Amino acid sequence: MISLRYHVISIAAVFLALALGVVLGSTTLSNTLLSGLSNQKDDLSARLSDEQAQNNVLRAKLDRADKFAAGVGPTAVKGVLDRRTVAVVSTPDASQRAKDAIGGLVKNAGGSVTAQLQLTKDFSDPGKSDQLRDLVTRVIPSGAQLPTASDPGTLSGGLLGSLLLLGKNNQPQANPQETSAAISALSDGGFVRANGDVKPAQLAIVLTGGAENGDAAGDQASTVARFAAQLDKSGAGAVLGGGDGSAQGNGAVGVARADSAISSQLSTVDDTDLAQGQIATVFALAEQLNGQSGQYGTAGNAKAPLPGNAQG
Repeated sequence: MISLRYHVISIAAVFLALALGVVLGSTTLSNTLLSGLSNQKDDLSARLSDEQAQNNVLRAKLDRADKFAAGVGPTAVKGVLDRRTVAVVSTPDASQRAKDAIGGLVKNAGGSVTAQLQLTKDFSDPGKSDQLRDLVTRVIPSGAQLPTASDPGTLSGGLLGSLLLLGKNNQPQANPQETSAAISALSDGGFVRANGDVKPAQLAIVLTGGAENGDAAGDQASTVARFAAQLDKSGAGAVLGGGDGSAQGNGAVGVARADSAISSQLSTVDDTDLAQGQIATVFALAEQLNGQSGQYGTAGNAKAPLPGNAQG
């Protein structure tokens, strides 16, 4: 007679065998899986190593090309801005290295920088736009007229265009007292920072960084693009320059290029972080003097690396 104890032992033996089979089977499966994953890892590591090697080669070539461009730049631009004056406006993320290099090239080209102004983060902040609009309308010089558009970029471009740029008759659009008062008010309001004395110029450069970030990126980029477009209308011409990423949809250069009304008049450069782009900016200023414009750089929406007058 089979006892209850025999049944219990038998059932326990069955479950023990089943558990042992599962463990052995999973171990075999795991070893196979791990072996496959290890092979894939080795393959990906090899591919990554190859990509890094190629990237290093390309970066070295780019560095050499950039050094060459920086070396020939002063000679290449010589005389193209003979006795011309330039105002430089920059956003907080603009490269100081690019600003210094472009300022040096303007001098090499026979021109001079007569005004430098830095916009603050509040300038393009949508939350501060009403405050900026109100301030602009209160400090406009007598005799100057603001554009009819109500967006903060265009309005502030109208105001600063009358302060920083000479009019079509090559005469100041505001007297020194009006200019000083308006810029002081904008500075006190937290929208700009002036670097030294401001003397009106014939041409303007607006320098920005790359793409904007955050929920308001599109509005911020649009404010800078429209500001530059209005400066272009206020004097003899303007160039909007930005670094890597500036030609994207959330970059000021990208916004300007996407708007045919702006790009048909305003010149843009998307690689001012490179010596080639810095040279292109100076040649684009010279092109503006002849009533022409273009979109230059290395991005897909650029028309050429350099203006035609720089390519012979």
